[in-house]
Amino acid sequence: MSERPDLPELRASDADRDRVAEILREAVAEGRLDMEEFDERLGAAYRARTYADLEPLTRDLPVAGGAAVGEPATVSADWQERIGGPASSTKGIAVMSGFQRKGRWTVPRRFTAFTFWGGGELDLREARFEDREVEIRCFTIMGGVQIVVPPGVEVDVRGFGVMGGFDQSAAEEPGERGAPRVVVSGFAFWGGVAVERKLARAERRRLKAERQEWRELERERELEEREQRRRGRKELE
Repeated sequence: MSERPDLPELRASDADRDRVAEILREAVAEGRLDMEEFDERLGAAYRARTYADLEPLTRDLPVAGGAAVGEPATVSADWQERIGGPASSTKGIAVMSGFQRKGRWTVPRRFTAFTFWGGGELDLREARFEDREVEIRCFTIMGGVQIVVPPGVEVDVRGFGVMGGFDQSAAEEPGERGAPRVVVSGFAFWGGVAVERKLARAERRRLKAERQEWRELERERELEEREQRRRGRKELE
């Protein structure tokens, strides 16, 4: 937090709230929080508007606010299991067409993407990685490449463009310790390379269902409180 004093004032996203919720669930499973405190903090997480609202919710837990403000988390066993194995594909070419790499594939140490009047999509959310550091080289002329990475992956964008560009926003968030590092390099002419972070679809559906369930519980509690207040006023009358 001292290195990024502006972070507490930034608006939190759904992904930020979901990451805090995941830390809280782990804390319950480990016996660090009881259910009453878990419910209270979970509700506060989903009501949070800024990083400043999220940070106190995990301050006293092992990952002291890391999920909220982007500090590196502890090494995850899930990342260890996703590193290693032979590459599935080493290049993608789109000439007035398109290509995709998504689902369960293995990202090679070096992947080359070339597009001319076309587009490519590289979805790494469910992918394995041949090595801890991989490089995706993008060369696009009047076309584009979209790269989707899961939260936690470190991103280093080094490409440059002429009448085009490389999106640097995903590189602003530090990666988790032990997670793969994705280097995006290359050249864009009248085109662009976008790198964005998204949760896996299954995880997004699970968290969306959980948020909906929590909102329904909150509505039921509000209705119950209103009914109790109504009864209390009626008894006083």
